[in-house]
Amino acid sequence: MKPARPRLAVRAAILRDDRLLVVNAYPGQQSALWALPGGGVEPGQSLPENLLREVQEETGLAIAVGAVILVNEFHDPASGFHQVELIHRATLLGNADLVLDDPEGVVNRARWVTRAELAKLHHRPRLLARAVWGQHAAWYDPLEEIVR
Repeated sequence: MKPARPRLAVRAAILRDDRLLVVNAYPGQQSALWALPGGGVEPGQSLPENLLREVQEETGLAIAVGAVILVNEFHDPASGFHQVELIHRATLLGNADLVLDDPEGVVNRARWVTRAELAKLHHRPRLLARAVWGQHAAWYDPLEEIVR
């Protein structure tokens, strides 16, 4: 099968009391794989705008988007699916509780985990703990219109 164009996605690494928010995004709890909240990028919106929307939709939480800390890439050779994810640090705004009311019905579970608990979970990307609890960050130059 000819590979499709890569899908661009954004994800939020949200820490609260040194615990990371992870979600399970497999309908009907078909998988034990945990990941960060986020999703596909819509054209015409900046990466942070997309991330704000995705986190709100999936968890009901409001966040402030920080720097990119990790670029993750994965694919499924059988289907041709290929995704590139930009993982951002994010900070909670207010003391809101999780509200799992994903309009697409994909996110069905969420939990706050310590670094030790994350290590025991089936999760992706593999470098997640190192990126989240590390001090490194990448620069981000905000979305601009093309100047001719």
